[in-house]
Amino acid sequence: MTTEMEKAGIPVAQVTPMTLVAETVGSNRIIRGRSIVHPLGDVDLAPEEEHELRRMLVQRALDALASEDRTTA
Repeated sequence: MTTEMEKAGIPVAQVTPMTLVAETVGSNRIIRGRSIVHPLGDVDLAPEEEHELRRMLVQRALDALASEDRTTA
């Protein structure tokens, strides 16, 4: 899906813990998520720590969108 959106001119940053799969299908901007069940969170963290984790992952995705290069972060 991400590659089709990119072809249509819509930049996409994919957050996923399965980066090898994302690379295999040709995703350009890949952000490593935390886990398959909770890619943008971690239920084992305290609420404040989880909030910071989410903020960091979203910021990485936004930074990747600002880049024209292929990104894996």
